[in-house]
Amino acid sequence: MISSQVEPIPMHLKCLLAPHGIGYRIKLLSQLANRKFQERLDPYKLTPFHWIVLCCLWQEDGQATSSIGDRLQQVGGTLTGVLDRMSERGLIRRERDAQDRRIWRIWLTDAGLELRQTLPMAALELLQMMMQDISEDEQTLLSKCVDRLIANLAEV
Repeated sequence: MISSQVEPIPMHLKCLLAPHGIGYRIKLLSQLANRKFQERLDPYKLTPFHWIVLCCLWQEDGQATSSIGDRLQQVGGTLTGVLDRMSERGLIRRERDAQDRRIWRIWLTDAGLELRQTLPMAALELLQMMMQDISEDEQTLLSKCVDRLIANLAEV
C-alpha cells in the first residue's frame, strides 16, 4: 500500500480552504442565489444578466452601451452578446447617439418596460427568502462589508 506523507495544514491557514474560506462561501452563495433566481426567470426566458441590464435601463433608459458596461463592470464582448439576445427578444432597441455616431444608446421597448411590473417582485421574494432570520442591521452591515471587500480588491 502506498501512502503519502502530507504535512498537516497549520491551524491559522485552515480558514482559507474550502469549505471554510470566505471566497468559497461567497461563490457558493452566488451560485445558489443565481440558481434560485434563474428558476424565477425561466418562465420569462431570461437570465440573471438580462435582469441586471433591465434594472440599469429601468433606472435610466437610453444609456450608452459603455455606461451600462461600466456600471456593471462588464467587458464589452460579454455585454454585447447579452444585448444582442435582448434585442432579438424585443426587450431593447439600439440607436446611434445623435451627437456622436460611435456611441450606441440602449432603449427599452414596451416588452422590456412591461417586465418591470413582475420581475422586481420575483427578486424581492428571493431576497426575503435569503435574508430570513437576518435583522435589518445585520443586512446593512453585510452589504457594507461586501462593498468594502469589492473596493479592497478593486484597489489592488
